[in-house]
Amino acid sequence: MTWPEEKTALHVLMTADAVGGVWQYALDLSGSLREKGVRVTIAVLGPSPSADQQAMAEAIGAELILTDLPLDWTAQSPREVEEAGRAIARIATRIQPDLLHLNSPALAANAAFGIPVVAVCHSCVATWWQAVKGGQLPGEFVWRTDLVARGYASADRLLAPTLAFAQATAQAYGLSQTPTVVRNGRRPVPISRSTSEQDCVFTAGRLWDEGKNFAVIDRVASRLTVPVLAAGPLEGPNGTQAKADHAKVLGRLGDVEVAQHLSVKPVFISMARYEPFGLAVLEAAQMGCALVLSDIPTFRELWEGAALFVDPSEENAIAEAIQQLLQDPKARTILGRAARDRADAYTVDAMSAGVLSVYRSVLHQGSLRSSLEGAVA
Repeated sequence: MTWPEEKTALHVLMTADAVGGVWQYALDLSGSLREKGVRVTIAVLGPSPSADQQAMAEAIGAELILTDLPLDWTAQSPREVEEAGRAIARIATRIQPDLLHLNSPALAANAAFGIPVVAVCHSCVATWWQAVKGGQLPGEFVWRTDLVARGYASADRLLAPTLAFAQATAQAYGLSQTPTVVRNGRRPVPISRSTSEQDCVFTAGRLWDEGKNFAVIDRVASRLTVPVLAAGPLEGPNGTQAKADHAKVLGRLGDVEVAQHLSVKPVFISMARYEPFGLAVLEAAQMGCALVLSDIPTFRELWEGAALFVDPSEENAIAEAIQQLLQDPKARTILGRAARDRADAYTVDAMSAGVLSVYRSVLHQGSLRSSLEGAVA
């Protein structure tokens, strides 16, 4: 068997959730793969997509299956995750895809899919804990980490969005081979320029996630001469909550709303202690925003020379870096241009080309393996 000569179209079953950046990743990737002749069916776990999220999916022609299955990181027991994996296997049996793309590798811990599996290491509790807390994993993280480890071992290929995170993953799980790096991309959102000219600082993401370090940004907001606007929810699906005393929280915004805020080129800040990639940073860079980022390996890898880096625990230094940019429009413009130029390297087309290359490799290896097994039999 060869691909694609003997197949008119490759059909991929992809898992996703509508809670965080995986949703944007899945839709951007699916849309770009579709342009390359690949059909993608997305099985959505966790909370159902909002109306605007479903509209995004419809706009790119994505086929959605709303499963109502639990997310691996909100599940209450290993059994829930294992049953979710088997449910995905039943969906695969029903729709007969050529390949399974897991954005939640733990689903492969105890399920037989009968087709090649490509799993993406977007994040995990083990690397999150190491970056945010340190020390021994708590009990509820131990079984989650075990499921992820088994999922990694079951996949035919592992992908990661940065080399820094690929290496952290390999170290945390004792992998013999570092995951293949395919950097994320983001399709720019076409908008008309925002009517607001108010200068501000902007951040976006899962504000409730302690790894995003929003508490520090909120405290820094009290030291600045312009408002800090924060897009994203303060409460997560796992019950985790954050609070805002100084920043103005906008709640969860759609892509167009975020792009409108970014179109006036605010100073964009992320003080994340844990960030495998950072799609919100890329969105800001695409708009030419000056970036003030936490000095962590992934941000250094992606944005060295195109951002200001600050220790995420040094609140005075963070406030000073932002205030200097606010007072020096020329430096701010130069930094914003550098960010936009760097963002040109992280395109959806480059991401989909990298993922498609991995698909072909895995399918080819599976074909060779089947041929050899047939010859031996």
